[in-house]
Amino acid sequence: QVYFDESGGGLVHPGGSLRLSCRVSTIPNGLYVMGWYRQAPEKQRELVATISSGGMADYADSVSGRFTISLDTALKVTLQMNSLKPEDTAVYYCTLRPLHSSTHYWGQGTQVTVSS
Repeated sequence: QVYFDESGGGLVHPGGSLRLSCRVSTIPNGLYVMGWYRQAPEKQRELVATISSGGMADYADSVSGRFTISLDTALKVTLQMNSLKPEDTAVYYCTLRPLHSSTHYWGQGTQVTVSS
């Protein structure tokens, strides 16, 4: 069982910034991937950014250059979101996955709203 502690969501004006943090209670043996997905109303959940335990980061095209993901410790990942747009509005979910597994562990989600 993996427990997630997500924080940092909220309401921000277009062009503003937010920082999401996620701490997990345990990590798998071996390599793993942590990251963030998001789901807007009536849309499918989509990848935002991930980072491996080895430090390799991957971003969705829609956020590349605006968002930065970092693995602060083995148990904590942070997503710095700059130049936010209304289309970034969604529930953001932290995820943990063993590198060679398709099994995702999910946090409860945190709401990000970008609106004037």
